[in-house]
Amino acid sequence: MATFKNARAVLGDTPDTVYETPPGTTAIVLHCQVANRDEDPRAVSLFWTDLSDGDVETYLLDTVTVPDDASLEGIVGKLVLEAGDRLRALQDEDDDEVEVSVSVLELGA
Repeated sequence: MATFKNARAVLGDTPDTVYETPPGTTAIVLHCQVANRDEDPRAVSLFWTDLSDGDVETYLLDTVTVPDDASLEGIVGKLVLEAGDRLRALQDEDDDEVEVSVSVLELGA
């Protein structure tokens, strides 16, 4: 069965889970947008953890600057996540001004 989902997170200065793939499911991240609502630039990191490889972190963005009052595409193309894999992110401040939104297609049970 295929189901479209969305998820979001407001980022702080410690890693937040934006999306976690449910058990028995494979997920395709179709879209990932990082938005900075502040009037100052923010440095953002975005990574995924691979449960089947001991939660190894693979960075998609590493301290990339998001200009003030702007957004950027966090993932160019698509990302496949297996059961238990997580998409995580953080920013350089703890001020609730950076948000991540994702659109996901879940395939499985």
